Parts: sequence; structure tokens; C-alpha cells
Amino acid sequence: MSKNVIVKKGGNPFGSHRVIEPKGVLPQPALKVDNCMDYIYDNEIMLDVETLNIDSASFTQIKEATGRDEARIKEMIQGIVGERGKMQNPVTGSGGMFLGRVAKIGPKLEGKIDLKVGDKVASLVSLSLTPLNIEKVLGIKKGTEQVNVKAKAIIFESGIYAKIPKDMPEKLALAVLDVAGAPAQTAKLVRPGDTVVIIGAAGKSGVLCAYEAKRRAGVGGRIIGITSSDNGLKNMKEYGFCDVNLKLSATNALECYEAINKETKGRLADVVINCVNISNTEMASILMCRDNGTVYFFTMATSFTKAALGAEGVGKDVNMIIGNGYTKDHAAVTLNILRESPKIRKIYNKLYA
Repeated sequence: MSKNVIVKKGGNPFGSHRVIEPKGVLPQPALKVDNCMDYIYDNEIMLDVETLNIDSASFTQIKEATGRDEARIKEMIQGIVGERGKMQNPVTGSGGMFLGRVAKIGPKLEGKIDLKVGDKVASLVSLSLTPLNIEKVLGIKKGTEQVNVKAKAIIFESGIYAKIPKDMPEKLALAVLDVAGAPAQTAKLVRPGDTVVIIGAAGKSGVLCAYEAKRRAGVGGRIIGITSSDNGLKNMKEYGFCDVNLKLSATNALECYEAINKETKGRLADVVINCVNISNTEMASILMCRDNGTVYFFTMATSFTKAALGAEGVGKDVNMIIGNGYTKDHAAVTLNILRESPKIRKIYNKLYA
């Protein structure tokens, strides 16, 4: 990018001015966006990007497609961004988020937002709609979806972000902010005395949901954690946030239903929270939920068609919520979990800090 960035006028608040094709759509469903960083629109924020936190479903698909070879993973990420102008996996449709430093603020936003050049922030909008220009993919943090890069990105006027707090490592904050919507939505959905099933309760978002669900359901509630691996089962028991820990495959709907039906003596769950990053888990989620209960799909591997028609097919009247990554104050809610719980902080420090 040139040192003197040109400022253009007339940017749309939602970023439609950066859409190349098809015209008339917003950046998320667009097939290609303008990721040129030689200019900035007057209502945009340009950032120097250090780390991409790839969406879990997307990163899993990329690893499987490349045989888990790091060089090929880097090449695939670079290829997607080169083709689309954004990090949007063409298979899953999802993206992730990034950690970066503010490089330039459009004049229309100066003095109107709580940012200044040099501030470190995490984007809270998906990479699937964020103009991104990668100069180089540097490496991947082992055991995580974090990819270190030398890159630049744009946040639109309507975009949301969080300043990196001073009281925790940057990579730790990035990891939890990536899934901030999950525990914050859990806080809204779970009521005292509820029975809550969490699919993937040993995972990054699942641990936070289990903690929040336990707190909201209280002593009269019951949290049932599900994982498909022995290691996950071991971790769930060690964490202690779930009252019941089960090893089940969420792709086996009948097995899950029978286990929860037995565990709840036929009542089933008031709330089911799906946090796994694999496909074909819709029916297990639906069958484990009681009539008029709530199923929250916090997974980009969810198929609307499978969930809607599947529920209809088995005569289930359940409220199904799409895992919107944003809910009011979700960043503050999630960061406060790390501050409140030494156990959560220790778990995440070990994995991501």
C-alpha cells in the first residue's frame, strides 16, 4: 500500500460501496469485494492486521481439505482472500475475526468514535464481509484457529469492534471475543431451574456457555454437557461446569435423544445450545429439546433447511435461534467471565495466551 492513502467520499454505512459482484448486495453475501488498500472511504477504518481468528467450522473444513498440511492451509487462506477480497470460506460461507491496530480513520468518523490511530482492537464483525488484503501468511498458532499475518483490513461505519483490554494477553482476548455471542446469548436464554444441554461443552464456546448456563440456571437447574471425544469428556469433568457429562456423537440424533430422554426422565431439555463445528447435528439438537423449548444454533455448520424441515418432519414445536454473533454488550459479558472465573482464565490462558 502506498504511504499516502487516498480518501474517497460517498461510502455506504453498510459497506456496499466495496462490493464488486454481484452489484446490489451487501458485503457478506457478495462473491467479491474491493480489498484495495491504496485508498480509504471517508466513513471507513483501516487497520494493520496481525492475527486472523478463523471461524471454527471454516478452519476445520480447510484443515480437512488440505490434509492438515500447514503450507497448504496458508496457501488456501491466501487463495480465498485473493479471489474474494475477504476471508470467506466458499464451502462454509463463514469467516472469523481479526486482531489489528488502527492505521487510519476516515474523516467522517474522526471524533465520532472511541478510537485513535494506534489503538489495538478486535473486529466483532465477520471476516466473511471484511475487505482484507494479505501481504503474507506468517504462521498458525498450534492447536488454535489463529493465523498470524501481515495484512490490512477495513471496518465499515456500521461495523463493531472491541478495544483490547489491558488486563489480559491480546491473543487470549481475541480467542474469547471470537465466540462472544455464545455466552451472551446463553445469559439471555437460560432461566433459573432450566435443564440445559450443551453440545460441544468442552470446546472454546461451549466452555463459556456451560459456565454462563450454570450461573443462570442456579441450584435448581441442570447443565448436561455433550462431547464426542474421550479427551473432551475428561476436560468437561475437570472443569466442573456441567452437572452431567456425556460422550455422544451429535451426528447420531437417536442416540442423543435416547440418552437425554433417559437422563431427564422423559422431560427433555428446556434449552439446547449447539456449539460444534461439524454438519448434520441439527436433528440431535431438536430431538433433545422439549416442545416449546429453545434450540440455539451457535455453529456456522448449521443448515437452515435441515433444521426447519427436520423439526417439521418429527413434529417438534421448538423455538430455533440462529447463532447471531452479536448481542448487546456481548464483548463485555464475555471478557467479564475471564475476570470472574480463575478456572476459565486458566483454561483459556493455557490454550490461547
